[in-house]
Amino acid sequence: MTETARATPRLYVETQAVGDIRLLIPLLNAQSPLLWIRKGQGMAGLGTALRLEFSGADRFTAACEAWREVAAAATVHDPLDSPGTGLIAFGTFAFSAKSAHSSVLIVPEVVIGKRDGVFWVTRVRVLAEGESAPASPTAAGPTARGEVRSGGHPVPPATSFGPEYRISLLPGEAKPDSYREAVEAAVGHINAGELEKVVLARDLVGHLPKDSDLRRVLLDLALGYPDCFTFAVDGLVGSSPETLVRVYHGTVSARVLAGTISRGRDAEADHDQAVALATSPKDQDEHRFAVASVMNALAPHSRTLIASELPFTLKLPNLWHLASDIEGTLSDGSTSLDLIASLHPTAAVAGTPTQDALRLIDELEPFDRGRYAGPVGWVGADGDGEWAVALRCAQVDAEGTITAYAGAGIVSESNPEREYLETRMKFRPIVEAFG
Repeated sequence: MTETARATPRLYVETQAVGDIRLLIPLLNAQSPLLWIRKGQGMAGLGTALRLEFSGADRFTAACEAWREVAAAATVHDPLDSPGTGLIAFGTFAFSAKSAHSSVLIVPEVVIGKRDGVFWVTRVRVLAEGESAPASPTAAGPTARGEVRSGGHPVPPATSFGPEYRISLLPGEAKPDSYREAVEAAVGHINAGELEKVVLARDLVGHLPKDSDLRRVLLDLALGYPDCFTFAVDGLVGSSPETLVRVYHGTVSARVLAGTISRGRDAEADHDQAVALATSPKDQDEHRFAVASVMNALAPHSRTLIASELPFTLKLPNLWHLASDIEGTLSDGSTSLDLIASLHPTAAVAGTPTQDALRLIDELEPFDRGRYAGPVGWVGADGDGEWAVALRCAQVDAEGTITAYAGAGIVSESNPEREYLETRMKFRPIVEAFG
């Protein structure tokens, strides 16, 4: 973890209500956006006041400890006290303890947010050594031009999008035939009784032109998949349908997705597809493993967990998922960071039993997943937060290389061609956003 050799930075954080903010994405930095929105609501971040990096098997526990120290040392003025106001960090974590990709928590210099009719701007700065935090918030008011000010500065303006571009994403290290072979091999391991389920992914790669505006991709994802969490954190961009965990004022909730089928071409065919998914033994088995994984992980933290009695079909623009909601009251004071440490990796992205599935993933996948299928989201000073599983996503590196991932849950009934086609469906949001 970076920052370990340094004293904990002291942050001064000020949140103020502002007038109506119509859109968040045009406010973002074009090349390094920070975003978390669903149905148009959420937060956009600008700049970096503090960046914390973690790696290895203790990346989650190290992040929990570091964040508690940062929050305890911060001076926060937050009269709104709503989800996303005050001190927050955007975060994304590597899937594997062995990953070469870092896990990060990023505190922006500016956060612009909107939720349930409340609009705000939060400004963050690192106090110099020996500097005292201001005793009261800076007065705010309209500028001469009618712009709303926060902390004595106008709300950052929207900027025009850069030129359009279209990128083709092509097979990466896992070619279609090798992916089918990996699925076949996985079914063999399952039928031999070594494990019950494993999730196998494949990759697509491409390259962005220099100085491409990533806000175009985020806008396409946010408009095309409004019921998903559209996110951008440290070059990881995507639109995930799966809530890993949400913590707010002592309550915990999650949405588990496992089991997938394509949408039908017309209303009747679409209904038939939903029924086929709901009655598929293969998908029901896959879903049951995923729900049990989350329930078992959360049980030590809540004595009142309740899951959907039966999975329901969740409709997205390009496919149907089997879904179950889980909710409870926290009984041990856990934060959202504590819970993602307990939950990751779920059976929905790794398999069952977890350690056997992870070993088989290492054997059969020819790449480092990076942050794909890891937790992505945000955490507040009090530990509340909202985290999704990083699905339907791509990592964009500093050189403009795009690596996208999609996976499928493999059980004993799995067919290699069907699983390959499932990954094609899951790639569609990212492929279309870049193309």
